Amino acid sequence: MQMKKYVLVGTGGRAEFFYGALARDYRDTSKLLAFCDVNQTRMDYANELLTENYDHPPVNTYKSDRFEEMINTEKPDYVIVTTVDRTHHRYIIKSMELGCNVITEKPMTVDQEKCQEIIDAVNRTGKEVRVTFNYRYAPHNTKVRELLKDGVIGDVISVNFEWALDTQHGADYFRRWHRDKRNSGGLLVHKSTHHFDLVNFWLGTEPETVYASGGLRFYGKENAEARGVTKFYQRAHGSENAKGDPFALHLEENEHLKAMYLDAEKEDGYQRDQSVFGDGISIEDTLGVIVTYKNKTLLTYSLNAYLPWEGFIISFNGTKGRMDVKVIERSYINSGGEKSEEGALENKSIWIQPMFGRPYEVEIEEGEGGHGGGDPVLLQDIFGTPEDDEYNRAATHVDGAMSILTGIAGNISLKTGQAVKVDELIKI
Repeated sequence: MQMKKYVLVGTGGRAEFFYGALARDYRDTSKLLAFCDVNQTRMDYANELLTENYDHPPVNTYKSDRFEEMINTEKPDYVIVTTVDRTHHRYIIKSMELGCNVITEKPMTVDQEKCQEIIDAVNRTGKEVRVTFNYRYAPHNTKVRELLKDGVIGDVISVNFEWALDTQHGADYFRRWHRDKRNSGGLLVHKSTHHFDLVNFWLGTEPETVYASGGLRFYGKENAEARGVTKFYQRAHGSENAKGDPFALHLEENEHLKAMYLDAEKEDGYQRDQSVFGDGISIEDTLGVIVTYKNKTLLTYSLNAYLPWEGFIISFNGTKGRMDVKVIERSYINSGGEKSEEGALENKSIWIQPMFGRPYEVEIEEGEGGHGGGDPVLLQDIFGTPEDDEYNRAATHVDGAMSILTGIAGNISLKTGQAVKVDELIKI
């Protein structure tokens, strides 16, 4: 079998998920060649992790202004993109123009203009873009797809979907670059892309019309002041006011976070531990969305980023009954080290209530690894030998577009107060 060659751009918190898998599980069929980043300290630390945790030799490093040089020198087959969301399109498009296929972290990009640029580049170059929707591969989410496909509750008429982010994971988006909507598209794009993709995947349809409402209701300085808070700080490191604050992240107390972010600040000034109750937050923490799909299913969706538990509750109302799904996830901080894997489960259940019959619980396969067991299956699908998949879980650039377009349309609706037709945003 011919060795597949990879390079990775963006060596922050999400990168090790990919390069660690290549070094640990796929080194017989894959070759990791190089890292690219704006920050040399962070790349050097990634190489330390490669050698110490995976017994893999260090790879070549290139600063971001040498990205094209890296492609021309290393000649990879695939580029893995795990940079700040607003830069995804730049690396995706340039990689394809230089002859490479792309594996990109979600969201594929943050707005409709950049999304159109990616689609045009795929059509122009004929190269492939894979979007890593690991939630599709979690056994409980695959089971939902199977039950709906089998018509257990008939045709789905409406869906109620509530996603809860807790005060560890949810708060983390308000400490780092995601707090600036220009970087992430806000939670409707960065986080909800997972959830909107699941609905597309489960129902086998695409969004048609989107209406959204919401705002910054809990985090941010103004909200904290209204609750009577009087002590503030810009960042946790070196702040007396941050001591004892349950929302503060102390980088110096975590060896991994210190090496990846605090020690790297001298190069680019990026602060990983900003106060969630500071100024300058432009993303929402409370969101409600109504989506009408092309098959006429109606979705009512909510996202709250400051709750005492993490997970989701979803109800499918069909012509033959109802399905209720509840999943409780463990607390998680990106690259927090001591925390659990993202999406690791505490509890999960699927209940079917037939229109005329007794309710019953559906048995769910147990999965190991992050995202409820979805991560290892995803990694096998993108780095190993893909098996025939009756559920079509591998996500293309079209799937990536359809997931973010719900959130992008929601962002437009937040500004205008009007419903938005998705088909008017881009042309596929």
